[in-house]
Amino acid sequence: MVSSHRLSRVSGIFFVFIGVAAAASGLALQEPAPAAKVLSFEDRGDIYGVRKMFREAIEAYKQVTPPTAVILNKIGIAYQQQNDLDSAKKYYERAVKLQPNYAEAINNIGTVEYANKNFRRSTKYYKKALTIQPRSASVYSNLGTAWFSRHNYKEATRCYDEALSIDPQVFERHGNHGVMLEQRDVQERSKFNYYMARTYAKKGMNELALQYIRKALEGGFKDKKKFLEEEDFAALRKLPDFDDLMKLEPRVL
Repeated sequence: MVSSHRLSRVSGIFFVFIGVAAAASGLALQEPAPAAKVLSFEDRGDIYGVRKMFREAIEAYKQVTPPTAVILNKIGIAYQQQNDLDSAKKYYERAVKLQPNYAEAINNIGTVEYANKNFRRSTKYYKKALTIQPRSASVYSNLGTAWFSRHNYKEATRCYDEALSIDPQVFERHGNHGVMLEQRDVQERSKFNYYMARTYAKKGMNELALQYIRKALEGGFKDKKKFLEEEDFAALRKLPDFDDLMKLEPRVL
């Protein structure tokens, strides 16, 4: 008698044979499950970074041998997210030494200098990054903020205009994942919001311009007549929402 399932024992290992009768009865062989993808150390570091587990990200990235410029830059970012600026700068500089035209790492050195309030030096690094990546909205944004912190509002506005021309959403993104950091920390926040309102108004991005006018007023910007008189806001003054903002006495936040 031929069984549809015969067991054959070979060296202690059992093999199951599916007979013809079983196949005819509609039983199908099951495909083996695909093997799970093995994550590289860089993949693991990236996942830890997204989860804000920066210490673990650093440990994972440091397992990559030999380290590339990209890996060194990512280690620097993880250190900077922990506010360890000295270590961050050291790894950015190692990345640039390995790859001298690495604009992202050069930009990131600029963010360390900015965080240390070395605004003039940060400007130098952002300009250098732009010679390599002249169409980087993020670097123009950073350069504008550096000029703003140096009270050169004309240059700041020019850089913000350029950043928006390249990427209209550059100022509305949040988070610093990836390989290039963006610096948004300024001391004169209400004045910054006023200049952002001007920048958006000139671009015809009225909704965002109105949002930044509100932010400026709520932040304590007192020179309301600028909104009523400056040419950049001429188109906004025709909108009912603008009139409503001018009638408000916002509570300073």
